[in-house]
Amino acid sequence: MVLGFDPFRDVDRLVDAMFATGGVRGMPMDLYRSGNHYVLHCDLAGIDPGSVDISVDGSLLTITAQRSTRTADEVRWLARERPTGTFTRQVGLSEDVDADRIAATYTDGVLTVTIPVAESAKPRKITVSRTGEPRGDELVDAKAISTAA
Repeated sequence: MVLGFDPFRDVDRLVDAMFATGGVRGMPMDLYRSGNHYVLHCDLAGIDPGSVDISVDGSLLTITAQRSTRTADEVRWLARERPTGTFTRQVGLSEDVDADRIAATYTDGVLTVTIPVAESAKPRKITVSRTGEPRGDELVDAKAISTAA
């Protein structure tokens, strides 16, 4: 027989709801840098991709998604642990990203947001010239100097 009421589970759920921070329970996320882009993965199992909204406002990336309650009038719940409702995660973006080229895909319940690094923030090579050596624009034709003298 399945126990429909577990007082300890309900107390744990109440404590989790009181101290939850930023919707982490409903939208766990991984974020890492790979080469010239950042990659963000959010677990959104059971969420309709049409309910996912991603926006950038200044330096703040916001992801909002909604999981609906699937129920019928004659349903008697025995266990209900999957959170429902609207979930929001916000990630601060630094100035080194190209916010105009952010892309997102949704596959097998995982939202993947790719955030490219701006060209100005990518590593680049700086050439070093030696003191006293002429630069390319200062090269003088030695033959022209000897004929002029």
